[in-house]
Amino acid sequence: MLRRSLENRDAQTKQLQDAVTNVEKHFGELCQIFAAYVRKTARLRDKADLLVNEINVYASTETPNLKQGLKNFADEFAKLQDYRQAEVERLEAKVVEPLKAYGTIVKMKRDDLKATLTARNREAKQLTQLERTRQRNPSDRHVIVSFEYWSLKICFVRYAK
Repeated sequence: MLRRSLENRDAQTKQLQDAVTNVEKHFGELCQIFAAYVRKTARLRDKADLLVNEINVYASTETPNLKQGLKNFADEFAKLQDYRQAEVERLEAKVVEPLKAYGTIVKMKRDDLKATLTARNREAKQLTQLERTRQRNPSDRHVIVSFEYWSLKICFVRYAK
């Protein structure tokens, strides 16, 4: 029964390790791709602003009718870039920043998992040592009971956290 319990815990631990590794890999990749997308969108916005300025410079050299049409076009195009700026800001705030936060969360979970594994390994060593003590001195109940007490206390402290 104890062996089955340890095997179940091992399976759960392996599943948690796989999940943390999977999230770490994919969320990091998603964060990088979204950040690159935001940078490219911002660069596109900057180029469009340069285009608007150039259209305005060209419009100032043309006839009044063409000048008015070019200025109207430049104004509408500038409004589109305002929307693009809002898109960049929204993506940064609502997508990239939360994905960055997952990096910290994943690191904390990996540290928690490492601490749990260390405690589990320590517990397994103590159980093995207890079994050896039982096999060597089955009649020495005092040593076995005190050893079991300390093992249970360590387990209780670990699970209470």
